[in-house]
Amino acid sequence: MHNDLIIKPAIEVKNLQKVYLASDKKKIQKTALKGINLTINKGEIFGLLGPNGAGKSTFINILAGLVIKSNGEVNINGFNLDTNVREARQSIGVVPQELTLDPFFSPKDSLELQAGMYGVRKKDRKTKEILSALKLTDVADGYARRMSGGMKRRLMVGKAMVHSPPILVLDEPTAGVDVELRRHLWEMVKELNKKGTTILLTTHYIEEAEKLCDRIGILNEGNLVACDTKDKLVSLIDKKELIVKLQENFISLPETLNDLNPIVIDNKTIKFIYQPSNADFHIILEKINSSKLSVIDFEINETDLEEVFLSITQNNLSINL
Repeated sequence: MHNDLIIKPAIEVKNLQKVYLASDKKKIQKTALKGINLTINKGEIFGLLGPNGAGKSTFINILAGLVIKSNGEVNINGFNLDTNVREARQSIGVVPQELTLDPFFSPKDSLELQAGMYGVRKKDRKTKEILSALKLTDVADGYARRMSGGMKRRLMVGKAMVHSPPILVLDEPTAGVDVELRRHLWEMVKELNKKGTTILLTTHYIEEAEKLCDRIGILNEGNLVACDTKDKLVSLIDKKELIVKLQENFISLPETLNDLNPIVIDNKTIKFIYQPSNADFHIILEKINSSKLSVIDFEINETDLEEVFLSITQNNLSINL
């Protein structure tokens, strides 16, 4: 295959490291990133999860050009961040977690100024289209300081899109916003993605990552410890719950069930935690029936992404990437 036909990743980092030195510049105060290797494909929605202090913001700030990496290679849209700085930065729009708006600028002025800073010619600017897409047309000429928190958050997204970047990075975009705005933001993100924009987002809301993201990476203590689709990450935890409802109340459980470690929820409901790799739930049901307990209903609870996340981060696990 010819090199010009190879589809380059949206974001590719190799052995990315960031070390913060103490004030005397001699001792290492903190190693924020410890040799990250990550490829984000064009057109995907990629979620980056991690506890506080895991290195998510450092990673994003390096992509945005706000933090200088200590070592490693960063390529954005095929452009090396060291040798093709301008092209790399033109390829990405970053929505920071903090609201950084001039309170005396209108949304229209803010977008125009931002477009000018990116060198977008006046005839090529999409200020009206962005304001309309963000539902900010009615407040386009008012002061930003009079806008609601939700409007300000949307305007931050607009500022990141003024130069039509193929990659959009959102750092905790729904932190502290209400349910309605959160829903609107994600609808907008999905619409941008449908039009070809690659999305990288960080979020503390794991259920959002489950619903939105094609793939998910987990950072912990500066290391990328897991990276895969939601289904494959969930399959790493070999655990399911079987909830059994009985026809009649029981006073005590038969001893024949002791080896299954039953958990009594109430006098008609029992929970069993089992490993699918070692036991099928039918075996458990058969054993219950043979113990002369009549089962009228049951349900199986799958492991979710939150359980995977907690298992990996709290136990300092690392999945082979």
